[in-house]
Amino acid sequence: MNTLNRQKRDQNEEIDFSKAEEILDAYEGVHGALIPVLQKIQAAYGYLQEPVINLVAERMNMNASEIVGVATFYAQFHLQPRGVHIIKVCCGTACHVKGAPKIVEKFSAELDVPVGSTTKDKLFTLEEVACLGACSLAPVAMIDEDVHGKLAPDNVTQVIQKTK
Repeated sequence: MNTLNRQKRDQNEEIDFSKAEEILDAYEGVHGALIPVLQKIQAAYGYLQEPVINLVAERMNMNASEIVGVATFYAQFHLQPRGVHIIKVCCGTACHVKGAPKIVEKFSAELDVPVGSTTKDKLFTLEEVACLGACSLAPVAMIDEDVHGKLAPDNVTQVIQKTK
């Protein structure tokens, strides 16, 4: 079967394998290229989809389980679709002491999504992180590249609305 023209259904979406094929062609025969290949594929598709992982395994002569092992080891890789906007709530010591758990709860309730998940409309992904390095602004959340400091549960709704 010609892999260039393969298409498969995943979560009721057609997958165009041509971007992955192009990336794999560029790295053909390059030893140790798995991580850059996965980075470029994730950039092209938004996340590492199972059918695309299977294509990478086939083309790089690896087991799909090896690729998933690498992808799950590194926090930069994602195996599920992510939102247009990524919300990272700091849960480090300073933020925790200043109320981060209540901030997380409010984001979760307001977006109707558990931590580590993406909203049904795929607009937001909510994550807890160990530290954002902005302890003087605790509690802190980052939405994409925007830092929101000195948060309180009462202003979470406003922060979300400004992002939409």
